[in-house]
Amino acid sequence: MDFSTALRAERLVAIIRGTDAEASFRTVMALLEAGIPLVEVSLSSAGALKVIERARAELGDGDWLGAGTVVTEEDAQRASEAGANLIVTPGLGPGFRASVRQGLPVLAGVLTPSEVCEATAAEATALKVFPASAMGGPSYLKALRAPFPDLPFVPVGGVGTAEAAEYLRLGAVAVGVGSPLVGDAADGGDLSGLRRRAAEFKAVCS
Repeated sequence: MDFSTALRAERLVAIIRGTDAEASFRTVMALLEAGIPLVEVSLSSAGALKVIERARAELGDGDWLGAGTVVTEEDAQRASEAGANLIVTPGLGPGFRASVRQGLPVLAGVLTPSEVCEATAAEATALKVFPASAMGGPSYLKALRAPFPDLPFVPVGGVGTAEAAEYLRLGAVAVGVGSPLVGDAADGGDLSGLRRRAAEFKAVCS
């Protein structure tokens, strides 16, 4: 299954940004075990590349494992070498362009109509609307979809279960969720809360 198909099927990307590499790895595995197969590890996390390498070795080649906060060409190269087969960027800088050249699926950070046009022209796989909450949340997605009704938007930033349901109702192909889903699990917190929240988000996104 290619990433576009997986994204539309799952409708949820989990975003891990942690201060503890071991806890971040455990969080990746717990999310996958909870039935959330699209997981992004932000490169701003402690030991992110090692977390990706370790998770890839555990998972094998078939699963989607993303590297997020890919900003530079070096970020893109190192993420790919670590085993990421999905790249998530905060914007349309050198990391975005390098990832497209590498032939990897890219969830590209956009906010304005001009950025939507640029990302689409560069063949981004999907469009990460970030920071969605700061721009008005679901109302901004509704406005953005008016001139771009068929593009694959994925709102990210401040997405709880209520917002996720509204974004999906308004035509987002998926949502990206960080702390409202992960909580403190990637900082060494309890995984039981993570599993409970994962079930709640899966119910909304299924």
